[in-house]
Amino acid sequence: MRTVAQHIADRLGQFTPKALLTLGSGLGALANDVEDATVLPFGEVGLPDTTVPGHEGRLLAGHLEGVPVLCQQGRVHLYEGRDVSETVACVRAAAELGAEVFIATNAAGGIGDGAPEDPTPGDLMLIADHLNFTGENPLIGLPTPHFVDLKDAYDPQLRAVAREAAQATGHPLREGVYAALRGPSFETPAEITWLRTVGANAVGMSTVPEVIAARDAGLRVAAFSLLTNVHLPGGSTTDHEEVIDVGSKAGPRLAAVLRALVPRL
Repeated sequence: MRTVAQHIADRLGQFTPKALLTLGSGLGALANDVEDATVLPFGEVGLPDTTVPGHEGRLLAGHLEGVPVLCQQGRVHLYEGRDVSETVACVRAAAELGAEVFIATNAAGGIGDGAPEDPTPGDLMLIADHLNFTGENPLIGLPTPHFVDLKDAYDPQLRAVAREAAQATGHPLREGVYAALRGPSFETPAEITWLRTVGANAVGMSTVPEVIAARDAGLRVAAFSLLTNVHLPGGSTTDHEEVIDVGSKAGPRLAAVLRALVPRL
């Protein structure tokens, strides 16, 4: 059986990406900045199609700020009934094609405690570490055990460069811990209290399995959350429409940071 990487290589020839960028809910507009792009719908290269609004379900190969990239416009999630191996298929294919860096983005809920320094919708957060509460790990079931060190899962040098990129563009950048849950239901007030207690600064439904697979493949990782809503003590209502709306409005600021980051890789 042909791999996803082989299907992509058939379409792209000798193109070798420096980085894979994965664009989360409402953040797909950055793909429009990829120059001389070859557009590959997921289904045409063996990737599973996404069913979620705000995820286009296509892969673009081209140049961003002069750097050869693969840009994953949308992703599939565990809550769509997908196997964890499907959620990380694009990351593994990018590594097989020669990528060195994985840059992930997602829409997430910020976690506050009612203090003045709490996040607000539209804030950008650089992920420094994660909590995996999905109940899945993409390394389970591989032919031989893969014991991957995740001490610096989010590369310290790339995080420093990301902070430089944010400063250069004038966009404030928080830094914190991202908790991944399976979804698709949003979190209860009790769950938010628990997440706050264990040190989470944001919560979402993606990214962590991809990061684990990327580190297993030797890719350096940088990841960003766009905080589309904020969970406060006592509970806060939200819906996917809010996620898409805030993501589309604040997405250009994250896109500016990524455009400044990519040439610094």
